Amino acid sequence: MRTTMLAVVMVTLCVMMVDADVKPQKDFNLQRFAGRWYRLGLAYDSPSFVPFRSKLRASMGVVTAMPNGNVNLTMWELTPLGCVIQVYNYERTNVAGQFSYFSTRHNMVKDITVVDTNYSEYAVVLKHKVFNREYTQVALYGRAQTVRVDVLQKFKAFALSQHFPKESILTPPPAENCPSSRSG
Repeated sequence: MRTTMLAVVMVTLCVMMVDADVKPQKDFNLQRFAGRWYRLGLAYDSPSFVPFRSKLRASMGVVTAMPNGNVNLTMWELTPLGCVIQVYNYERTNVAGQFSYFSTRHNMVKDITVVDTNYSEYAVVLKHKVFNREYTQVALYGRAQTVRVDVLQKFKAFALSQHFPKESILTPPPAENCPSSRSG
């Protein structure tokens, strides 16, 4: 029992240290970050997601900076039901490049950190809930539907540094006609 408790405490401390080491993009600029992005990579190892890995497609989103510093993210994602639009409202925090939002799917508040971006080409974003590995994701976004190989390697290296297994780091193919040319 004592050994089990010690192991739980050690794992918890390790998770806290991993999260504590993640810093947002230095001098993050929301106005430069706003605009169209394609989600080109995803690291996610939730057991409930494993059956859907092969069905994942790249998706498109539009980040809109609000006057109060919050963000609206509109995403178009291809699902078995077709192209679905989802809108997320990210609330600013006291740290530029970090946001929080309430996940209706998981019924909890999650943190969003823009870890690395050059604004014109790519962004690496961490979505996490401290102490709960099942809800942590790393995403690679690009302004175009492809990124350079070194950017892809940077994304994969960051995901590995967050202890995602290689098989959970995905670079899905593009979604065809989602959004349709009329809606995007």
